[in-house]
Amino acid sequence: MRALWTIFRRDLTLLLMGAPGRGGALLPLLFFLAVAMLYPFAVGPDAKLLARTGAGVIWVAALLAAILPLDRLVEPDLEAGFFDQWALRGIAEEGVLTLRIVAHWLSFGVPLMLAAPLAAGLLNLDGAHLWTVEVGLLLGTPGLAAIGVTIAALTAGLRAGAALGGLLAIPLAVPLLIFGAGSLQPGGEGGLLLLAASSLAALAIAPFAAAGAIRAGRE
Repeated sequence: MRALWTIFRRDLTLLLMGAPGRGGALLPLLFFLAVAMLYPFAVGPDAKLLARTGAGVIWVAALLAAILPLDRLVEPDLEAGFFDQWALRGIAEEGVLTLRIVAHWLSFGVPLMLAAPLAAGLLNLDGAHLWTVEVGLLLGTPGLAAIGVTIAALTAGLRAGAALGGLLAIPLAVPLLIFGAGSLQPGGEGGLLLLAASSLAALAIAPFAAAGAIRAGRE
C-alpha cells in the first residue's frame, strides 16, 4: 500500500508540474481557456448562438485538454523500465494504471472545473447552464482520463504514438461528448445519467485494457 501511495504522489507531481520544458497541468488549462476565448471570434457575437453551442465547445476543449499529455502518461515509465520493476516487486499493472488515471484526472479535470465559470462567461452560458456544465465535467472527465491512459498504453513505444493516440481517443470519447453537451439542451436531463454510465464503463475497463497492452508489449 505504501508503494502504491509513493507511485501515486510521483505520478501526480509529474503531471501537475511537468517535466523540464513541459507545461504540466498549466498547458491543458490554458488550452481549454484559449478555445473558449477564440470561439466567439470565430462564430461572431451572437449571444443566443454562443449559449446554444457553448456546451459543445466546452466538451471538445475538455477532450483536447485530456489528450494533450498522452505522451507523458505511460511511455516514459515504459522506456525507463519502471513497469518491469514494479512487476518484479509484485505490484500489478492494473493498480499502477488505476492510480495513473486518478492522477491524470486530478491534473486536468479539476483545473478545468475551476476554469469552467470563466469559459461559461466567455460563451454566454447562464448560471443554470454553468451548474450543469460543472456537474457534467465532474461526471465525464474521469472517463476522459481513463480513455487517455488506455490509449497511451496501447500506443506506447510506437512511432508518432502521441498523434496516433489522439486519433484513437477521439472516437472513443464521442459518447461522453454527446451526453455531456446534450445535457444542456432542452429535454436533455437524462444526458447526465448516460454521461455517468459511460464514464463508469470507461473507468471499469481502462485499467485492465491498459495493463493488458503493457503486458502484451513486454512479451
